[in-house]
Amino acid sequence: MESVQEQPVTITSKAAEKVAEFMKQEGNSGLYLRVYVSGGGCAGLSYGMGFEEKPDEDDKIIEQNGVRVVLDSYSQRYLRGANIDYIESLMGSGFKINNPNVTKSCSCGHSFSTE
Repeated sequence: MESVQEQPVTITSKAAEKVAEFMKQEGNSGLYLRVYVSGGGCAGLSYGMGFEEKPDEDDKIIEQNGVRVVLDSYSQRYLRGANIDYIESLMGSGFKINNPNVTKSCSCGHSFSTE
């Protein structure tokens, strides 16, 4: 398990507040937020998020705005420079990942590809 000085991903204060709120609902404020990329979706890759009690050996840990984000080695290359935000609008609310590595995304907005 390695802690990273450079931030492969950033999390906005709004997203961090929402994560803290969800952790409170889970009854455990010591959880890690896992952000990952997996194969699938119309364009080839898709994002996922979930809570973990402890990181794996090869995970990168990023602490920002009171949230500990963990990234597996596969996901790190696809998420480098990405920003995690939480959006609330009339059309709905949810986490939004702004990723500079995306070269093509699907019209559904949930899958993407990189070069």
